[in-house]
Amino acid sequence: MRTGYPKARAGMVVGLLGGSFDPAHAGHVHITREALRRFGLDRVWWLVSPGNPLKSRGPAPLDLRMAAARQAMQHPRVVVTDIEAQLGTRITARTLDSMRAIYPGVRFVWLMGADNLAQLHRWKDWRRIMHSVPVGVLARPGDRISARLSPAAHLFRHYRLSGRAARQLARAEPPAWCFVNVPMIDLSSSALRARGDWVTG
Repeated sequence: MRTGYPKARAGMVVGLLGGSFDPAHAGHVHITREALRRFGLDRVWWLVSPGNPLKSRGPAPLDLRMAAARQAMQHPRVVVTDIEAQLGTRITARTLDSMRAIYPGVRFVWLMGADNLAQLHRWKDWRRIMHSVPVGVLARPGDRISARLSPAAHLFRHYRLSGRAARQLARAEPPAWCFVNVPMIDLSSSALRARGDWVTG
């Protein structure tokens, strides 16, 4: 394993929170702490993406976003990593394929806000993501209804675990997903960029 990759041993349960983090903010921190607790994760890795294929404009430079993410998220069980840049992947399904090969025996859980579930059907190979790893969805402001009515939620409705079963998610065989309601922080990266609190790409 390359020295720049995060460390994990077989049997560990690791949540993966991907995104541009452009910039990272208290909302990311909040859902990460909730995910650790609700889903019984050993670790969470922030996968700071080289860029988002669904966005026309590029994000701020990766090293700047990494530094800001590490400043925002300081927790002994959370790692901020640029492993996607090292792997040369920008497509989540391919990232998951690579990581499952690099970390045999590690149980990964893909984490996302409800806003991402609402648009998951736009992601490349999104069905393969659902069949690759369990998916933990955390409610965010304004996206609960659209997420629950989304094409992904409908197609995989029979594989949804109840919120009470959230800690069983990591041990479930995919496809498996769980939607949990958490106390919400109404903060977004786009809002921070719009008010000039962050550099733009």
